[in-house]
Amino acid sequence: MMGKKPKAPAEVVRALWERMEARDWDGARETLADDVVVLWPATRERFEGGDAFIAMNRAYPEGWHISVKAVRAEGNDVLAWVEVPMGDQMTWCAQRAHVHKGRITSSVDLWTDEGGAEAPAWRTAYRTNTPAPTASNEDP
Repeated sequence: MMGKKPKAPAEVVRALWERMEARDWDGARETLADDVVVLWPATRERFEGGDAFIAMNRAYPEGWHISVKAVRAEGNDVLAWVEVPMGDQMTWCAQRAHVHKGRITSSVDLWTDEGGAEAPAWRTAYRTNTPAPTASNEDP
């Protein structure tokens, strides 16, 4: 396990992502409640239980990295923004997690790939081509 046991809700969520990046699967598992429920609305997936969630992540093909860009907590509710590059593909996750007694008990993870969705034609007149979204650890 890497480092000390995180206690504050924001520390717990950051530890999950950082331990997954380090492929410290046991350490990542320690951040999750046994009965955690993780929802991925974009793909309509539901993962129940810390062991199942870690097994799924562990099975994902190698070549990815995780960069935690921001973590903010209000009480036990935590919002996180991470970048996950893999080769030429950039993926982002916006996460809303609930932490109770030092463990993540639930999470809704909104995943998106760069260029993964077509913009509707009706917005053409209103937009400019802009760089991919990023977030920093600093407030604007």
